Amino acid sequence: MVNSLEFEKPIIELREKIAELKEFTAKSDVDLSDEIETLENRLEKLEKHIYDNLKPWDRVQMARHPQRPTTLDYIEHLFTDFIELHGDRLFGEDEAIVGGVAKYYGLPVTVIGHQRGKDTKENIRRNFGMPHPEGYRKALRLMKQAEKFHRPIICFIDTKGAYPGKAAEERGQSEAIARNLFEMAGLRVPIVCIVIGEGGSGGALALGIGNHLFMLENSTYSVISPEGAAALLWKDASKAKLAAETMKITAPDLKELGVIDDVIKEVRGGAHRDPKKQAEFIDETLKRSLKQLISLSEEELVNQRYEKYRAIGEYTVLNEYIGTHK
Repeated sequence: MVNSLEFEKPIIELREKIAELKEFTAKSDVDLSDEIETLENRLEKLEKHIYDNLKPWDRVQMARHPQRPTTLDYIEHLFTDFIELHGDRLFGEDEAIVGGVAKYYGLPVTVIGHQRGKDTKENIRRNFGMPHPEGYRKALRLMKQAEKFHRPIICFIDTKGAYPGKAAEERGQSEAIARNLFEMAGLRVPIVCIVIGEGGSGGALALGIGNHLFMLENSTYSVISPEGAAALLWKDASKAKLAAETMKITAPDLKELGVIDDVIKEVRGGAHRDPKKQAEFIDETLKRSLKQLISLSEEELVNQRYEKYRAIGEYTVLNEYIGTHK
């Protein structure tokens, strides 16, 4: 099967065997229905065992699947009357980030997200989902517009990271990301962020400062890729699988650590198996999230966001530390 993953090989082989028996039965008078039923039951158990016990590296592969649904796929299934807006009003258009105005069950919202391609041609057009600074400035322009018109903001995160090229640095990549972090922290409208694939480094965080942060079950969120971490820690990028386990970058790990608010379950086998059904799972969480946030005042929204990020991790106030260790 095209685009099958390494850990899925036993499933693929069994599916092919079942298909062969069905084809043989159709072309002959031999009744193999009992054998086919037995294999289908075995397939059901095998899929449940494999997909319910995915390792961190398996989830990394799933998050990178070339057919994984993108921001535009979810916009099509979740929203109506979407109007895409372009440009940062400073330099130009960046197609690695899409955004615009839409309606969610009649409620006007602003939707923004990273956009990668599903084939080589589209990936080149979208710069493989790695934004230039104008992409982040476009996103911020749309966020400020949403604040002006009191529209909730919904962000879909799916990028390996911000584009690290020379031109991007010359145009202020780091400043653009930092500006988004600063401004998103103080926006006076609800912000819901959902990691739908890879959430890599500052390129992901620039759309990730929200009141609620969710992750799809087989997505990842990290400061660096497993390959990059392996190259830094062990001087060997081939140890990416070990790095993925060590870094705690999967949705279940980050939920346990308190970094994200909740995990959105995926279709068995990954979101790419049934994008429409996956959108329904996202819809359930999104409705619940917006219902909670819309009831808050502007001041409460900002304070809730502040307290949310302040509670992540552990730290010691220096003055208190000095006072107790004289």
